[in-house]
Amino acid sequence: MRQILVIISMLFIPIVSLAQEIKGNVVDEFGTPLSGVTIQVLETEKYSITDFDGNFTIEAKEGQDLKFTMIGMEDLVAKATTNMNVVMKESLTELDDVVMIGYGRAKKRDLTGSIVSVKGEEVADKPNNNVLTSLQGKVAGLTVVNSGQPGQEPDVRIRGTISLYQTKPLYVVDGIFTDNIDFVNPNDIASIEVLKDPSSLSVFGARGANGVIVVTTKRAKNGETVINYNSSVGFKSITGKPSMTNAQEFKYLYDMQRQNQGVAPYSYYDLYTADTDWVDAISNDNALFYNHNISFSNSSENNKFYAGFGYSNEEGLIKNELYKKFTANLNDELNIKKNLKLGFNINFLDARLPRLGSFTSALNSTPIVSPYNEELGVYNQLPTEMGGAQLGNALLEVEGKKGTQLNRDTRFVGNVFAELKFLQHFTLRGAYLADLDFNKGRGYLPVFNVYAAESDDLTAYSGNVLTKVNQYSNYKQNLQQDYTLSYENSFGLHNVTLLAGHTRYEEYYSAMSGTVSQYAPSYDENGVDVNQIPNDPRWWYLNVFPYGDPTTRFSNSNQWDRATLSYLGRVLYNYDGKYMLNASFRRDDSSELRNAQNFWAVGAAWEISKEKFFNVKHINYLKLKGSMGEQGNQFTTLHYPTYPLYVPGQSAVFGEELVPAYILAYRINPDLEWETVLSKEIGLEIGAFDNRLSFEANYYDKRTKGLLAYITGTDNFYGNVGEVKNNGLEFIASWKNEVREGFSYSVSANLTTMNNKVVSLYDEGFDYFTSPTRTIAGQPISSFYGYVVEGVYQTYADILNSPISTLGDYTVGDLKYKDINGDGVINTDDRTYIGNPTPDFTYGFSVNVNYNKWSLGVDFQGVYGNEVYRNWGNGSSYAQFNYRSDRLGAWTGPGTSNWEPRVYDASGYNSLPSTYMIEDGSYLRLRNVQLAYNFDSKFLSAAKIKSLRLFLNAQNFVTWKKNSGFTPEFGGSPTYFGVDGGSYPVPAITTLGLNVTF
Repeated sequence: MRQILVIISMLFIPIVSLAQEIKGNVVDEFGTPLSGVTIQVLETEKYSITDFDGNFTIEAKEGQDLKFTMIGMEDLVAKATTNMNVVMKESLTELDDVVMIGYGRAKKRDLTGSIVSVKGEEVADKPNNNVLTSLQGKVAGLTVVNSGQPGQEPDVRIRGTISLYQTKPLYVVDGIFTDNIDFVNPNDIASIEVLKDPSSLSVFGARGANGVIVVTTKRAKNGETVINYNSSVGFKSITGKPSMTNAQEFKYLYDMQRQNQGVAPYSYYDLYTADTDWVDAISNDNALFYNHNISFSNSSENNKFYAGFGYSNEEGLIKNELYKKFTANLNDELNIKKNLKLGFNINFLDARLPRLGSFTSALNSTPIVSPYNEELGVYNQLPTEMGGAQLGNALLEVEGKKGTQLNRDTRFVGNVFAELKFLQHFTLRGAYLADLDFNKGRGYLPVFNVYAAESDDLTAYSGNVLTKVNQYSNYKQNLQQDYTLSYENSFGLHNVTLLAGHTRYEEYYSAMSGTVSQYAPSYDENGVDVNQIPNDPRWWYLNVFPYGDPTTRFSNSNQWDRATLSYLGRVLYNYDGKYMLNASFRRDDSSELRNAQNFWAVGAAWEISKEKFFNVKHINYLKLKGSMGEQGNQFTTLHYPTYPLYVPGQSAVFGEELVPAYILAYRINPDLEWETVLSKEIGLEIGAFDNRLSFEANYYDKRTKGLLAYITGTDNFYGNVGEVKNNGLEFIASWKNEVREGFSYSVSANLTTMNNKVVSLYDEGFDYFTSPTRTIAGQPISSFYGYVVEGVYQTYADILNSPISTLGDYTVGDLKYKDINGDGVINTDDRTYIGNPTPDFTYGFSVNVNYNKWSLGVDFQGVYGNEVYRNWGNGSSYAQFNYRSDRLGAWTGPGTSNWEPRVYDASGYNSLPSTYMIEDGSYLRLRNVQLAYNFDSKFLSAAKIKSLRLFLNAQNFVTWKKNSGFTPEFGGSPTYFGVDGGSYPVPAITTLGLNVTF
């Protein structure tokens, strides 16, 4: 036996003697040392990690294969030699892309959920001041409803509407939590990650339920000084203009209406001979849009500095709307020692906000009136007999009140951090982050005389004879502290990343506002009111001595603060790159609730294509994945819902004194919790034909448990009393191909199905009703609620043979509402669900072609299967509105129309919420077309220019839609959206731009 052991030991002597320490250094393509690179001997379980200078030592034999891996870099296999110098390249494949996740980053292929990454260059040169607008149609599961008004934030929802109070996702900009990203310049963005699945969201705890959008701004790289200038200029125009009657058509319909009302014909047509298109009258033709951006970056071995500055000027589609914005982004990372890094990041915004208008008044105004009386030098009032004093004058609102509201928003968002690496595998990071928002404004209400033609005199516009000043100031402060400890290591085929963290988030809000009016009018010998507050900004303050009447001064304030203390942890594990496990946990303790809450998630994935048995022709990559977890939603309409305030109650008499008593505003619910969303996802990822084809399919299911609602009745209280579900499928596909050198193309598409339903809501029949929307168990959230129109009463016999209606006065020619419950009477019990603002599915697709120095990109976006509610053009019982052109087909006798009722607005019977107002909200939009030319580098080198690109953009040029309004897309609150109130057009924008780098 001893001899056998000796022989065996002798056999191992040469093997051991051949092993040695292999030393080397790892850098990127620019010579920058790479720390944290994992080196593995493929034939053994030996491994090592590079230090801060990129150096490593590993036990291996010369000639053995060493595998080098690092997040963001392409995997590399090299033969072991003495004094190795290894150069790793940045990853260029989507599977190996590094994506930002909560409190860190990871390779996309190592994750178990659905994260979509959008590169900064995809949004930098689009004519949008808010980067969210550029994401429309780009990301499966992400719904973006744009507003055409300058400076307005779009309505953004991820995988449906999950709450009664809040739909907006959480935004994380360079680590700080925020509720909007208006302050971020699209040109300063490096990447945008949209987090949708439970395994990536639960680490955000009580703020993760609506999804998270992570924005990372640019950092210096390349080890040299780079100067970039990006500029574009263009024009905006109105598309989808509603068809309204002109003067002749209006007179025809108005005469018909007066006849139906049994009153004499209108006798003042001779005073109103104009033919005014009020939309055209207030429109700003070819509204100007331009922006300029410049950035500087410099990187050395120990310091990386980046500075970006932007200025944009955007005119609105209504005259005198102007939005100006200046942004700045500064960041610096300094290596104090080999293992210690300090840095800071600052985003700055200074915006001049416009006095926003609306086209609703222009749609309602009668076309027979000229806006301005040239002879008298005053604006005209709309016909008094038609209720013109209540309608106002749309042109006076935009021209006469020009420059009378001065609003400004100033914002500082930034952080400072320190990062310490120790014991090779550990990283300790501490960051202090702040978001300071200062919003203020002041304005002036002037007094106008307008000409009333029917009485041939001048009268005060809207009856107002007092000038007035308004002033407001809002301040919001968000402070955040993050402390995280991460551990990253590999043990043979095991790869693990651990994260533990503690974070504190504080919010403070304070607002004050007020108004003051002038003293009672006092006229001098020239008829001038000497007590008017001057139309001069230096007088637009509440203490406007000597003009303001102190007795009319009114002020109000609002303030709140809250804090959240949280602990979090996460595990990212994979075995041999084939089996992935992600798990996360977070505990949130809020000052607004009495109890802390826990949130969690777990996800797993299997990269089948790495198995030895997998040998499917043309399939390069196949991955199954699934995850589930809980996230929270901490938003309510009232802060501190478990701590009600006191309100006046019944009074009591003690002796001769009346003593007021105070009671709680509502019942205390000590067990109240934030809403919890239980999310599940299962998906499949495929790469085929040398990864030219990529495909991803996901099924998602989100169920809001403990829906937070305010219950009113005999007992008012906040409670977790309902459930909402959202589920659907997501499909993402792309094909990329290089036909030959200098000619390549790519095609991509995404589609998301949506199914929304309120499962329960307190007691049976309990609802949230804001006409025309109703939210109740068994129906989609914010469903449209009203009457079903079966046609138009054609004859009196038709009325006699139909159920009796108790909804108001009606006769032949009026709408015929359906008897839903079959009781023989038309009343409020016959209201039902008449439309759903949530689409069946949303989609987008793009085509990009590159030919030598030319590139062409075309993007489409659309939705299908939703309804919109037309809340304009339905007539009015208090004033005479203009008519939609469709009203020219109104009922005038038996058989003339079975949809457009007679022209009669006095009773309001035909204006009840009904399917008459429901329109198809499906549409397909040519979202963006861009043609670009990249100049040859040889041509530019003489001018010391690294790159020069010229591009032409055409955005929103064509929309194929079925509704009658300006646009088919309408945002809103969770329980009131999809309503077209006259709206504001989403403009077509044409811009010409250049991007030059020195």
